[in-house]
Amino acid sequence: MSEPRTGRHKAEHEKWADIRLAPRIQARGTIMATKEPIITLSAGPVAAYPGVMRALSRPIGYDYDRHFLEFYEAVNRKVTQALRSNSPALLLHCEPAPGLEAAAASLIGPDDVVLNLASGVYGKGFGYWSARYNKELVEIEVPYNEAIDPAQVEAAFKKRPDIKIVSVVHHDTPSGTINPVKEIGQIVRKHNALMLVDAVSSWGGMDIHPEESCADIFVTGPGKCLGGAPGLTIMAVNDRAWKHMEANPKAPRASVLSLLDWKEAWRQDKPFPFTPSVAEVNGLDGAIDLYLAEGPEAVWKRHALTAKACRAGIKAMGLSLWAAREEIASPTCTAVRVPDGLKDDDILAAARSLYGVVFSSGRGDTKGKLIRIGHMGLVAEPIYAVVAVTAFGGALKKLGRKVDVGAGVAAATAVIDQARA
Repeated sequence: MSEPRTGRHKAEHEKWADIRLAPRIQARGTIMATKEPIITLSAGPVAAYPGVMRALSRPIGYDYDRHFLEFYEAVNRKVTQALRSNSPALLLHCEPAPGLEAAAASLIGPDDVVLNLASGVYGKGFGYWSARYNKELVEIEVPYNEAIDPAQVEAAFKKRPDIKIVSVVHHDTPSGTINPVKEIGQIVRKHNALMLVDAVSSWGGMDIHPEESCADIFVTGPGKCLGGAPGLTIMAVNDRAWKHMEANPKAPRASVLSLLDWKEAWRQDKPFPFTPSVAEVNGLDGAIDLYLAEGPEAVWKRHALTAKACRAGIKAMGLSLWAAREEIASPTCTAVRVPDGLKDDDILAAARSLYGVVFSSGRGDTKGKLIRIGHMGLVAEPIYAVVAVTAFGGALKKLGRKVDVGAGVAAATAVIDQARA
């Protein structure tokens, strides 16, 4: 018996030795146990700031301990400040996809006509959730490299004045494109309808907030531009939306999909409907502190500069952006059209194996057509635009394409130098 056991233990030892149990340092100090250093330039989840990782390592407290109740309210107040919201922030203890589904279930009633704006995979997907609850779904769909024209929304209201709720994704991440939510919001408010905004991969990385966009429910999270962990949903919900939910006979209660259950849970004198994610709240506290300390405008500026430099480098190598027009390209994610004759998986694999750089593929209808370079949180620094261009161009060269990586790097650094001059 001793010989097989020894052999098995030897194999296990060699396996662990191979991945070098000493932790590897990722971008800006993020720890990874892997064969090589990895720089995650994905569209999310993204690498968390070291300050967030330290916050996540705080002791796990009892959720009804007075200290935690006071802490939870204090974190909520900071999140409300960062959102620039007139209403207390709402935290759901799940990542934003079920948070968005909860918003659909709570807001949309059986008498509601919903206008869904689909400019990408995520916008189209919200329509499927909406269809479970609404009276009727009306949809405006554009090609997934385009943005919604506010004039289309105005025309929809003229044709269907009974529209009660409008749903829109600000940054449709699988396309890397931005919708003009502020302009759309003004039209929706003029027609006395409610607007639900998915700002999961834009808030914290650009100037978008619930009040100025006329959003009645504004959904985001800490796992993208804030450089936090992806386990919470952050919402701003105004009085108009609360009143609609309270009047909705089908709005869930005593359910993980209920927003109403969590309406006052931010207050230390009110109970939690379910056990909150204590560690995630610790991490959110760290992420919000970093965001407010740096200053939102400074955070947005470096996201925008990183994306601008990356786009310049990509174009200088003769590649095409996915967005139909650069003005609708997101400052938090650059989507690059996959060159003819190549496969996205091959490019992703080459970039990772050669340079230790991780990009994202498309999703749904954009899978295989584009590759996404994330500029969110920790890696929303201009130097990572240079890293992205180098890795992308180098991967293409490895796959046999003639690419002038030097021209790409020069174009990216020129944008950075000009901004810093």
